[in-house]
Amino acid sequence: MSLQIPEIVSLASAFYGSSILFSALELNLFTVISQTKTPTLETLAQCCAVDKRGLRLLLDAAVAIGLLTKTNNCYALTPATAATLVKGAPHDLTQAITYNRDVYPAWGRLTEFVRSGKPVEPPAKHLGSDAERTRRFALSMHGRAMGIGQAVVPVLNLPRGAYVLDLAGGPGTYAFLMAQSDPDLRCDTYDLPAISAVAKEITAPYANRITCIPGDYHTDTYPENTYDVVTLFGCLHQESPADIIDILKRATRALKPGGTIYILDMMTEADHTTPPFSALFAVNMALTTENGWVFSTDELNSWLKEVGLTNISCTPIPPPMPHLLVKATRPAP
Repeated sequence: MSLQIPEIVSLASAFYGSSILFSALELNLFTVISQTKTPTLETLAQCCAVDKRGLRLLLDAAVAIGLLTKTNNCYALTPATAATLVKGAPHDLTQAITYNRDVYPAWGRLTEFVRSGKPVEPPAKHLGSDAERTRRFALSMHGRAMGIGQAVVPVLNLPRGAYVLDLAGGPGTYAFLMAQSDPDLRCDTYDLPAISAVAKEITAPYANRITCIPGDYHTDTYPENTYDVVTLFGCLHQESPADIIDILKRATRALKPGGTIYILDMMTEADHTTPPFSALFAVNMALTTENGWVFSTDELNSWLKEVGLTNISCTPIPPPMPHLLVKATRPAP
C-alpha cells in the first residue's frame, strides 16, 4: 500500500480525531447525550460542568469526524456511537478504548524507543505498581475481551465439562464466558496478583467453578497431564521467542494426552507488514513491554511443532480486530 500526498497530510493529523474521542469519553459525553432529553450546547455544558466555548469546539469536531450529528443546536448520537460509546450499550467499548488513551503518551516517545530499543514506560506500571492504572488496564482488557470472546468461545467447541487452564487469563473474561457457555466446565485462570484480583471480581458469579490463581506464567508450573484444554489468549505478543517456547512447553505438559491448546492473538504474515493494524500494534507493544511485538503465523506454527504439538489449524476471527485462533493438539501415546 502506497500513500498519496493527501493521505500523507491526513496521516500527520490523524491524532486529532483520537484526541476528540478520548476527551469525549473522559467527559462521559456520549452517555450524557444519551440521557438528555434536549442535548443543546447549554444543557450539555451544564451537565458536564465544563466551559461552554470549549465544549462547543469539542462537540462540533465530534460532528465533523462522524461521532455525532447536529440539528438546530442539538447534538445526537449516531447509531454506531450509541452502540459502542455509551456506558452499558450493547457493544460497549468505553472501557476498551481507555487502554488506547492510557498508551497515547507513550506513542509520543516513539523516537526515544527506536533509539534505545527499550520500552518508554515501565511495564510494571500497568501490571501492578500503579494500582489505578493497573485496574484501568484490567478493565479495558475486559471490555475488549467481552467483544472478542463472544465470537471466539462458540467456535472453540470445548468438550462438555472440560477442565481448562487459562494462562495469562487477564481479568478472567474468557474464563467467565467459557463457564457461562457450559454449566459443567471448570477453569483455573492464572495471572499476576493485581490482575488476578480483578479477575476474581469479574468471575465471582462462577466462583464455584473458576479459580483465580495469582502467578506468573514465565515461571509457574502446573499439574501435568491434568487439563483437557489450555488457552493462551492475547498474551504471547509480549514475549520473546525463547519465552514463548518455554511457556508452550510447560503448557503442553499440563495437557492430558489428546488435549487441545488454543492461542488467540494478532499475527502477521511472514514479512511482518500485514495486516497493517497488527504491524502497528507491534510498535504499541514494544513501547510498553520489554519484548513486545507481533509474531507471524509461520513463526507460531514452528514453535508449536518444536514443543511436540500436532494437528495445527488457524481460523480468522470476525472483524473488527484482526485476531486469529490457532488450535493444536498434544498427541496421544
